[in-house]
Amino acid sequence: MPLTYKDAGVDIDKGDRFVERIRSAVEATHRPEVLGGLGGFGAPFALDPGKYQEPILISGTDGVGTKLMIAFLADRHDTVGIDLVAMSVNDVLTTGAEPLFFLDYVATGGLEEGKMAAVVQGIAAGCRDAGCALIGGETAEMPGFYRPGEYDLAGFCVGVVDKAKMLGPGRCAAGDTVIGLPSSGLHSNGYSLARKVLLEVCGYSVDQQLQELGRSVADELLEPTRIYVRSVLGVLAAVDVHALAHITGGGLPGNLNRVLGPELDARLERKAWQPQAIFHLLAREGDVEPAEMFRAFNMGIGFCLVVAAADADRAMDLLRQGGESPLILGEVVAGSGQVVLD
Repeated sequence: MPLTYKDAGVDIDKGDRFVERIRSAVEATHRPEVLGGLGGFGAPFALDPGKYQEPILISGTDGVGTKLMIAFLADRHDTVGIDLVAMSVNDVLTTGAEPLFFLDYVATGGLEEGKMAAVVQGIAAGCRDAGCALIGGETAEMPGFYRPGEYDLAGFCVGVVDKAKMLGPGRCAAGDTVIGLPSSGLHSNGYSLARKVLLEVCGYSVDQQLQELGRSVADELLEPTRIYVRSVLGVLAAVDVHALAHITGGGLPGNLNRVLGPELDARLERKAWQPQAIFHLLAREGDVEPAEMFRAFNMGIGFCLVVAAADADRAMDLLRQGGESPLILGEVVAGSGQVVLD
């Protein structure tokens, strides 16, 4: 009997059905600049020629990391797509750019339509939140490469900013105010350490309810990464923002320092905010030193803005109007490019 591709583990018909299943979720993210539909070899996007004087395209890419392992254990796949979008659009935003479109890459050993549809619907939800179009993607079915039920994700974002408004190191000055925007928890970083503490050291299962958290391990660890695009773009339109930082791997010390000049420090008041319960739990149960906690995790702050002290009140008001709960974390001072936690 002759072999078929399906016999080898790849079902083309199932793949075609999957594309149709996700079509409405994907097309619901499209902006007017999207010229093509789902299914082409390339995805055309037309910049508005009258909107920018000297447009600069900004690109970013990221994944979700070992947070996916929690999704596998809990068999919950509707939020990791939001994480995928958040990690890239928040990065692109730090340059002052508006995210325009997003592409995803989903790889799996065997296509499970319901599971993959949940993932892509999460990606579409993230794109809608960020105001960017899910313009294309790739679903790769690779039998034997991934274990049954597992998959991996990668995301790619492109944004645009006028060259004169592009942010980068060198715009901060001593006396500037550092504003922090709360995270929703771990976001998508530090999961190797979090899994070791909670699943190995503590021996918790993902469905175990923890009184300290007020919910299950899975509920806490699968809380999606916050997307800061709309609220921060509102500030950029009205305030001279000096710098933006997405607090990911490396925490506050390893990310806020990237937007400071070599002769400046960010001096943060540690008592200015209270990290969520998950961070206290991890530090205690894992016997993790404070410095290591701040390197591995965002410690409750997912995004930072640096503005002139005279503009801080205006920026705070605009952020509140955008649905944020901003906090004054500290100020920029003379130094050597470090983040100092007092």
